[in-house]
Amino acid sequence: MEPVDLEIRPLTGAEAGRWDAYVAACPEATFFHKAGWKTVIEKSFGQRTHFLYAEAQGRIRGLLPLAHYKSRMFGNGLISNGCCMGGGPVADDGLVHAALDRQALTLMKRLGASFLEYRRPARRHADWAFRDDLYATFENTIEPDEAENLKQIPRKQRAVLRKAFNLGLTAEIDTDIDRFYPLYATTVHRLGTPVFSKTYFRALLAEFGADCDILTVSQEGRPLSSVLSFYFRDRVMPYYAGAGPGAREAGANDFMYWRLMRRAVEHGYGVFDFGRSKIGSGPYDFKKNWGFEPTPVVHEFRIADGAPLPDLNPRNPKFQLFIAAWKRLPLGLANWMGPHIVRNIG
Repeated sequence: MEPVDLEIRPLTGAEAGRWDAYVAACPEATFFHKAGWKTVIEKSFGQRTHFLYAEAQGRIRGLLPLAHYKSRMFGNGLISNGCCMGGGPVADDGLVHAALDRQALTLMKRLGASFLEYRRPARRHADWAFRDDLYATFENTIEPDEAENLKQIPRKQRAVLRKAFNLGLTAEIDTDIDRFYPLYATTVHRLGTPVFSKTYFRALLAEFGADCDILTVSQEGRPLSSVLSFYFRDRVMPYYAGAGPGAREAGANDFMYWRLMRRAVEHGYGVFDFGRSKIGSGPYDFKKNWGFEPTPVVHEFRIADGAPLPDLNPRNPKFQLFIAAWKRLPLGLANWMGPHIVRNIG
């Protein structure tokens, strides 16, 4: 039975500490449930957020981070959690989950959104539409012993890594995005994807502090690859990465992820969460080559009457011409235009 005094309330700055304490204690919660995402999304993309929490008897019982994205090109959706690979509702029990669902559906109707999307690893609503054929995640435990850790990597990929060990590569932690951003921007442009703004990455570093850092690999002082990672509980999560000319030949990406693994062990983390990749893509194959097994990512949708199921993925024929044209844009122009487009994708 639902607690008689259960209330659904919007997150305010004063409650951020209590929100994050619940995230830290709730087994279902992830890095993408942290209160800081509200600030990051609002400041970086100008989108309105609706971070909701359920409270009873003075205690938070569940929470639901929502962001409202609305544009002519990408539709009108209420997403939990916007610009993240996860962040669906978490709660103490099914009754609290149901109360959060009702509030989200009421909000969806009030905002005139075409769909409500939950991003989470498992299905909860048998009568909602879902997709599990677009993305997969990859994770594995990290062997504390360096030699055993190396043995975890398949032989062919291990050979690439051993070669990289002898090429004078160095790995350093950066305190700003100056080396990371050009490598990241070059990579997403090559893939035909609009770039996130510098404001967004600076906001991540500022908001999440020690739970977010950048590792950059260089050769003779020239940056070759760089990765921005999140840290949560026992895991390190490389989330945004980029590589420049010469990175492939030097095995810089392989060296980068290896150094990130070993640094994670040194700081007490035991799980390497390789993050989400589109099924059948180059990054998907790269992670499999490292010996990681894919787990499908489920997106659940509640669709408004008469609205289509959202299909915001590069395999959608609607976006193929856009992707091809974007790859041909000069990099400087793409970097200028990209943030104005990607702010509406979610």
